[in-house]
Amino acid sequence: MADEFPTGSVWLVGAGPGDPDLLTRKAERLLRTATIVFYDALVGAGVLALIPASVRQVPVGKRAGRHSKEQGTINDLLVAAALAGERVVRLKGGDPSIFGRSMEECSALVQAGVQVRICPGVTAASAAAAAASVSLSLRGLARRVQFATAHKRGAAPLDLDWAALADPHCTTVFYMGRSAAAEISRNLQAAGLPGATPVLLACDVSLESERLLHTRLDLLHIAVAGFSADQPTLILVGEALALKNGPAMPAFDAGVLDGSICGVPSRTA
Repeated sequence: MADEFPTGSVWLVGAGPGDPDLLTRKAERLLRTATIVFYDALVGAGVLALIPASVRQVPVGKRAGRHSKEQGTINDLLVAAALAGERVVRLKGGDPSIFGRSMEECSALVQAGVQVRICPGVTAASAAAAAASVSLSLRGLARRVQFATAHKRGAAPLDLDWAALADPHCTTVFYMGRSAAAEISRNLQAAGLPGATPVLLACDVSLESERLLHTRLDLLHIAVAGFSADQPTLILVGEALALKNGPAMPAFDAGVLDGSICGVPSRTA
């Protein structure tokens, strides 16, 4: 283990979607060997509970509109801890290399002469598809899978290639999509994607509070109102999402807006 995690080095570790059972064995081993862990707001409590009491835990989480640390400050903290001889884990929700700013932190560490490596994790899109018993790809129907971030900066519109995202033979996943749901719906339809295209809304994937909701693209802006602005919400779009191989999931009806439709936990559906 000394060769894998020497003092003065850093591992960027994917914590997965929240359920500690979805953490990789390597990630758990690194958490138990670290001397300090800097963790994000989206890291599940069950994952944090696996960290030994002797390991210092430092929250550096980022949530929309509530940044506890700026990225440059996080970079400096990682560099300082490594140069002080710590075994540093930078624990990130999901997979560090999917909208996790991993390269910004890696670049800062490499420039400081610090050894840094990445331990991948289960990304929320994969976990959401598994929870809903659907496939992100499907032979003859969804030949591609593409991920996009819907994180917005203030009132500026999303700067995305809507023509590419509106591919009817693709499953598209928008991370951090709740606040941009109406814009996503409008632009995908304007780019040619039918309003009846299946959509899966997912938040708190893999946790007891998990919520999954099936709807369609032209109802997305209404259906998303059933999800709190504080909940990290994925928007999955594509024909493959209609072919589920599991228990019946809640479906959004535009004429029914109460909580019995907008937010039945998938575990009890």
